[in-house]
Amino acid sequence: MKILIVGADSPNALERYYLKHLKEYADVKIFPAQNMFMDYYYKSVIHKIIFRSGFSFIYRTINSLLINEIKQYQPDILFVFKGMEVLPSTLKWCRANGIKLANYNPDHPFIFSSKGSGNHHVSLSIKLYDIHFTYDKYVKQKIEAEYQIQTEVVPFGFDIEDSVYNKICNLNNEIHKACFVGSPDRDRVQFIKRLADNGVHVDVYGPNWDRYLHHRHIAIFPPVYEDQFWYTLRRYRVQLNMLRKHNLTSHNMRSFEVPGVGGILLAPYTEDHVQFFDPDSDIYLYTNFSTCIHKIHYLLSLSNDDAMKIRIRARNKSILSGYTYKERVISVFNYLKSLNNK
Repeated sequence: MKILIVGADSPNALERYYLKHLKEYADVKIFPAQNMFMDYYYKSVIHKIIFRSGFSFIYRTINSLLINEIKQYQPDILFVFKGMEVLPSTLKWCRANGIKLANYNPDHPFIFSSKGSGNHHVSLSIKLYDIHFTYDKYVKQKIEAEYQIQTEVVPFGFDIEDSVYNKICNLNNEIHKACFVGSPDRDRVQFIKRLADNGVHVDVYGPNWDRYLHHRHIAIFPPVYEDQFWYTLRRYRVQLNMLRKHNLTSHNMRSFEVPGVGGILLAPYTEDHVQFFDPDSDIYLYTNFSTCIHKIHYLLSLSNDDAMKIRIRARNKSILSGYTYKERVISVFNYLKSLNNK
């Protein structure tokens, strides 16, 4: 079976984990549609103006290259992640040529919380896929009810080599502060600023935070990738998680990445978090700003031995429960194999 993944080929992109582990079961390639768009869009201010004015041909160019890649590679399945760069006409062409279509939207197919989380291509293409994968059970219910298309829940996960994990553990230089790793939005900025106003020291890692946060209790750092990403999630006493409006009832990638590397996660209370972990044991949950403050102070007050016990429980729960992307990919591959055999 040949699978062509369409999405992003960049550090920590979800697609790369699936590319890595699907190769154990099938012939797989990636077509970096998102990278092509980003390279065009950020090349110059003129490109941004042309695109925003609606006169850009970048989507047509990307889809022309995609069709050429499909003709050469001849995949059985086109596996699209999100799909902002993929024209509905391209998907229709694939269907007409007997190619099965699968989609995994790591954001949300109905709620676009930012410019990069979705567009009209995503909306118009929902009905064209043969199978959808989603991290959210409510998305599954909506797609199946409105479109009668098979939809399977595949939660996020984590993927860290044992050698990297062991190296990080041996460094053993904990930072006794709260930390957040991710991109800014209005709600996150306001929440972190409130924490700082209440005396909580927070280190923030991600792009463009210095545009929004300036506070004596907040330190801003650039994005972290690969080994440094895992090291950062692990080394802080408290690793904050803040969900966006499209996953307020579910979970996100940090929900598994932090406990997976033995970090101490403080996340919003959701059905998913309670389902996957044991609150106040593997991870810690907050229901509002006040409980978040309270649990930050509690976690910071723990002895090193008690904090280490949380880290060990979180890591063990993640491994024994099969929360790695290697395990996630097995279930996805089985669905794709069944789709290919229809």
